[in-house]
Amino acid sequence: MAGEPRVKGRIQLEAASRDGMAVGTGERTVVPELEAEMPALRRRGWLMRRVLLIADLIGLLSAFLLALVLVSPNPAVDAVDTRWEVALFISSLPLWVLLARMHGLYDRDEERTDHSTVDDIFGVLQTVSIGTWGFVTLAEIVGLPHPNITRLVVFWALAIVLIPLLRAVARVLGRRNAAYIQNVIIVGSGQVARLLANKIGHHPEYGLKIVGFVDRDGRASPANGDQPLDLLGSTGDLPGLVKAHSVHRVAIAFSTDSHEQTLAVIRSMQDSDVQIDIVPRMFEVLGTNAQLHTIEGIPLVGLPIPKLSDSERFLKRSFDALGAAAGVILLSPLLLIASISIAIDSRGPVFFRQVRMGAQGRTFHVFKFRTMVHDAESRKADVAHMNMHRDADPRMFKVPDDPRVTRVGAFLRRWRVDELPQLINVIRGEMSIVGPRPLILDEDQHVEAWARKRLDLKPGMTGLWQVLGASDIPFDEMTKLDYLYVTNWSLREDVRLILLTVPALARVRSAY
Repeated sequence: MAGEPRVKGRIQLEAASRDGMAVGTGERTVVPELEAEMPALRRRGWLMRRVLLIADLIGLLSAFLLALVLVSPNPAVDAVDTRWEVALFISSLPLWVLLARMHGLYDRDEERTDHSTVDDIFGVLQTVSIGTWGFVTLAEIVGLPHPNITRLVVFWALAIVLIPLLRAVARVLGRRNAAYIQNVIIVGSGQVARLLANKIGHHPEYGLKIVGFVDRDGRASPANGDQPLDLLGSTGDLPGLVKAHSVHRVAIAFSTDSHEQTLAVIRSMQDSDVQIDIVPRMFEVLGTNAQLHTIEGIPLVGLPIPKLSDSERFLKRSFDALGAAAGVILLSPLLLIASISIAIDSRGPVFFRQVRMGAQGRTFHVFKFRTMVHDAESRKADVAHMNMHRDADPRMFKVPDDPRVTRVGAFLRRWRVDELPQLINVIRGEMSIVGPRPLILDEDQHVEAWARKRLDLKPGMTGLWQVLGASDIPFDEMTKLDYLYVTNWSLREDVRLILLTVPALARVRSAY
């Protein structure tokens, strides 16, 4: 019976795996039962702490040795012999590791599924800065000899560049190891649990494998017309299921249990070596700027005031103008090559202009390199049946392998080079480097009233929607992401999204 708990064997829901099948279809693959007495010897935390530690040690030593090469020792200035200097630096490495650990640079890969090297940059900067200049300050106060300032500056600069690069390499290698994969059980069977499972399935880089779902009494009701899920059992069975399936992570996603029962489930897990994630109520409005504080022991989640001050708007505009101007100068050879290639490849103008909805409801013409044949708009009806969103969400229009795309245009789209002329829109003050997605007018008319808050800021060349999936993200989800970005804006988040755009472009598959 569909309502009976299925505890025998491990049900791996292919809906949440890498093949992208929809959750709730009832289809499943049953594999042999795992040995409960053979827990994984190596887990993600064990693995990542070690590879990141190695990366940090290599980065620090490389920066130190390169600084010695670039700034040669001067016996008249340096009070310590080079050999002693190297020996003293090597002996200080445990202190550097301790400082990095105090900044949480070794634990977050296990705790946070979406943690990346970009998120480490500020921590690395603080660690290297405190370690370097703290040493100089202490040496000056106590009167200890130390290397000359020039070499220390070179070491500091090299370390803040080399350590993140080596950490990125270490993560790439670590994520290829089987120990990186975490088995997950989702507590809940409703719409939010299914949404969470689908998101996990669409992001294999998180390294999560869904074992199955549990909920009250081992039963699940259909959500929005979906078929019931096959459950592993009830929430009361969770401790045994965690052990039987070598589960590393339990996600609480709006179970049908009562508040007291959910608390009991969480408390029963806290004696286990299991990471617990809780989807908070009203998660739709929680962004990266939400702050946790307390009143007499009651935790409160504080949302930032969803309005930019004049100084914040000036800061964002200055960042955009300087960044766009620098981008045009640095990328001018690429822009020139792209323009010549378009002109040679096909007939028509080099640039494509299209009306988009801008901040405060003001329209503007967005600039892009032309990637289609010159009469593409008149042939739009011919490819309407190929729209990837036609059945799921006809509000969006994206055609994979669009026959109207030129040879040069396909390359430009694949690497988003076609969007670089939008730097002109940024300089003109019509767009930002980071912001909400610039919608065409036909799409904008479908935005709900509450989501029009997204127009408080200028559209961006990149943003949350670009980093998390671009054209693969449904329309409603995209407007929610834009809403979260606008109501939680910070310059630090803009920098983070810019840095995350590069790996996102490397992952993305062409959707045209």
